[in-house]
Amino acid sequence: MLRPRLCIGMSLAPTWLSGEGWRAEDSGIDGLYSSDLALDVARRSEAAHLDFVFRPDASFLPLPVMEQSFGFSSLDPTLLLAAIARETRRIGLITTISTTFGHPYLAARQLMSLHWLSHGRAGWNVVTALQGNENFGLPEMPSSDARYARAEEFTEVVQRLWASFPARALLVDRARGRYADTDLILPIDHQGQNFSVRGPLNLPEYPGPRLPLMQAGGSAMGIDFAGKAADMVFGMTPDVDTALRMRGQLSARALAHRRQPRDVRLMPGLSLYLAPTRAEAMDLFMANNIRITRNQRADRLREAVGLDVADWPDDRPVRLADLPAAHVSPRTAAHVAAIRAIIDRDSPRLGDLLARPELLASVHWQIIGTPDDAAAEIGHWFRAGAVDGFIPVPGGSVRSLDLTLEALIPRLARAGLFRDRYHGETLMEHLQDA
Repeated sequence: MLRPRLCIGMSLAPTWLSGEGWRAEDSGIDGLYSSDLALDVARRSEAAHLDFVFRPDASFLPLPVMEQSFGFSSLDPTLLLAAIARETRRIGLITTISTTFGHPYLAARQLMSLHWLSHGRAGWNVVTALQGNENFGLPEMPSSDARYARAEEFTEVVQRLWASFPARALLVDRARGRYADTDLILPIDHQGQNFSVRGPLNLPEYPGPRLPLMQAGGSAMGIDFAGKAADMVFGMTPDVDTALRMRGQLSARALAHRRQPRDVRLMPGLSLYLAPTRAEAMDLFMANNIRITRNQRADRLREAVGLDVADWPDDRPVRLADLPAAHVSPRTAAHVAAIRAIIDRDSPRLGDLLARPELLASVHWQIIGTPDDAAAEIGHWFRAGAVDGFIPVPGGSVRSLDLTLEALIPRLARAGLFRDRYHGETLMEHLQDA
């Protein structure tokens, strides 16, 4: 069943500064380590009536990337969003906390604090993380199964801690001198495989709509976890067929966990290189990735599908039969599937394959074109039932961000695919409005 409108949340990771974008005079890179840059994006996103702003995060710093760009260098997302909370009124604020490297009591307190500070606008992006173990005393990353088992227990403990001090227990009865009904504030006495937490939380539950959860992960366990616990899924869906399959999988897992499919919203990242003309948009994309060498592209291809093309001529076709049968890729399953699909469908010449956006830039859904092009494609995906919304990740220059908020979103609103004003005050109310 189609929703009446899209859900849309803006990424606060300044993707328009990636590649060569940060080198422009108007990029705003100087504000990267203050709240000013993110606050400006949040205020503009609120003016466009978006559901939320969202800050992804990582717990490691790959130094080779820092030579040419800021990479994963960033402020702590929860502190950043706390700074933004007081300067905004309606827009949702989704932070990222890892279940692999964090602790549920600290996470429960931080998240509920943000929910109070924002008057019910907080959300939690639940991630298991793919790297960073060396910063937390772990000799290697736990297996995917172990990470998701921990994530399920972590999330359950957080939600039980939120419920351990219910809003109705807070009386603040000045006349009778009763601050709280302590009979309602109960320990959770959790004893699990990964955590031992007595509780209760030392912070009351916010007296309003609950705090929604986002999840990112396309593996079978990730999709099952999303079907069980998530309100939103930040997915990697490079084409509409992949999105339709993922939407179907999420619906099936939601039903298996006795939830309605519409309660789990598929919101893929959408990489947007926007310009007044298609030619200008393609020029922007190519200029932004100009320093990615042929060898680097070949390395990305080898990482993804195991094919070494170092000595291949650019005019040699690449066919599915050329790929090694047994290759374990460090890249995401969605990225590998996207590249294999291109090879299977087109048998492209090597030079054309190495010039593909999937090897040059984002592995997300990607549109390189005009705001009208983007509006048309988004409308097609939405009406096909492939997505419930999307998270824009503008690229190339700050102009892509400008055109997203000032041209694309208004077009979607005029087409009846997005709201033209807010109807609620909290993040959950925004999600239920679509």
